[in-house]
Amino acid sequence: MSRSVQLSSSPLLASKTPVWRSKLIVAAMALAFVGLAVRAVYVQVIDNAFFKRQGEVRFARNLILPASRGRILDRNGLILASSVAAPSIWANPEEINRDPEGLRQLAKLLEMTPAELAKKLENEDKTFVWLKRQLDESVGKEISALNIKGIYTIKEYKRLYPEGEAAAHIVGFTNVEDKGQEGIELIFQNQLAGKAGTRRVIKDRLGRVVEDVGQMTLPVDGEDLQLSIDSKVQFFAYQKLREAVWENKAKAGSVVVLDAQTGEILALANYPSYSPDKRVNLSGEQLRNRALTDSFEPGSTMKPFTIALALEKGLVKPETVIQTSPGSINITGSTITDSHPHGALSVNEVIQKSSNVGTVKIAMQTQPREMWEMFTSVGFGQKPQLPFPGVVSGRLRAAKTWRPIEQATMSYGYGISVSLFQIARAYTIFASDGLSLPATLIKNGQPAVGVQVITPDNAKAMRHMLNLAAGPGGTAQKAQAVGYSVGGKTGTAHKVEGKGYAGKKYRGVFVGMAPIENPRIVVAVMIDEPTNGRYFGGDVAAPVFSQAVQQTLRLMGVQPDMAVKPQIIVNAAEESF
Repeated sequence: MSRSVQLSSSPLLASKTPVWRSKLIVAAMALAFVGLAVRAVYVQVIDNAFFKRQGEVRFARNLILPASRGRILDRNGLILASSVAAPSIWANPEEINRDPEGLRQLAKLLEMTPAELAKKLENEDKTFVWLKRQLDESVGKEISALNIKGIYTIKEYKRLYPEGEAAAHIVGFTNVEDKGQEGIELIFQNQLAGKAGTRRVIKDRLGRVVEDVGQMTLPVDGEDLQLSIDSKVQFFAYQKLREAVWENKAKAGSVVVLDAQTGEILALANYPSYSPDKRVNLSGEQLRNRALTDSFEPGSTMKPFTIALALEKGLVKPETVIQTSPGSINITGSTITDSHPHGALSVNEVIQKSSNVGTVKIAMQTQPREMWEMFTSVGFGQKPQLPFPGVVSGRLRAAKTWRPIEQATMSYGYGISVSLFQIARAYTIFASDGLSLPATLIKNGQPAVGVQVITPDNAKAMRHMLNLAAGPGGTAQKAQAVGYSVGGKTGTAHKVEGKGYAGKKYRGVFVGMAPIENPRIVVAVMIDEPTNGRYFGGDVAAPVFSQAVQQTLRLMGVQPDMAVKPQIIVNAAEESF
């Protein structure tokens, strides 16, 4: 038989529990509940700021609402630069789904190897890492369709440059943060950039927006900017310049086209160039806007200013005869020569034949101060008032330091340095009845208010001389244009190298205008270091001028003033330094 045990008879149960112990336990529990209640009141009512901040740090986010950058337009409203929506991809490495197949597809769309993607995801910041910025919208949609946890898309903008290499040196480019780095994009950054907006939101642990917090600040898009550039003129000038550089196996080249009535820059092209939206392995050679940043001795393109000064002072007239025999002149022990002897020349013929001796004889009748004032009045030795990075002032020393030989050489373009843009703008005094016009890159369309430098009669006389220089018997017969009369001046100068001049390195320059009786445009061309057997400005630069004149005047709707194409007979021996 089993033996039953009565639990109630246990000695432990039989012993009496002290009353104070039960009361202590109840009191402790009550005190704990009171403590929790006090703590809850303190956390939620009295001092909740700290905990709110901690919550916001973990779940509240400020989302940047990017502003669309303003467009850059040419004078006719055609787009030179614009912004398009471009998704950027980022990841939260802590959340990312490490499915190998998904990551392989993602790497392919990002144009990376799986190893490169893995390396990015091992970033020190475990909550945010950029994978790729500013992708094509179609690629962004494909990545979103993969639906990989921890991979996110954000809307940004990227710049497109429809004119590519042709307008690169004017427009410039932006970086991945949409900030201007070169050209117009840099100088007008504040106007083009606009102002980003903000949106404060609460996100859940998966990064999804739960609700908006506070007031949203909408973005303000950037302003559009309309330039004076004509994209068609710009493209044609760039194309012909590139061909000339290739044909003459030259180092580089530049072209400037100015409206002779408004001072607007219609084209400003350089070669070599680059593609603004594909900037890979760029060099300083490609980035330089040579027409504005490079200065050089302009050679014979300076002679018209020397002759114009003498006309203004009444020292000579166009028909005044200057004896240039025996083809050389000695100035304080230094000999200046012509390419070959000309004998007696009228002032008109001094420009037509580009006589150094004739120019020096005329220049030495003037005072150094007078020549200096003429040169400065057209902008030489001064920084152009043009909103553009890297614009150079050139070099023109004070007149009081000139020695006779320096005055003589400066009269035909040695001992002074200018940019191609400066020489183009200076020639507006001949095209605009003696007015030196301010130049602009912003569309104006109104006649410019210039400064009178020489009289209209003397400007007309100079146009006639320039017309002779570009005609039969002149040094730039290749500058003649089909249907339009032209005038201009060649320049061929040795390049400075070290403390002297390079024996076989030249710059060939031509500056001129058309139509000659009522000029609408001024065109300047420079070919740097041609090495294909020809280097005179009349051979390497004048043909580019001719083509640019024909195309530009037709686009401007200017009626031809010549019925037939002139017969061009080229005599290379006529060219002079």
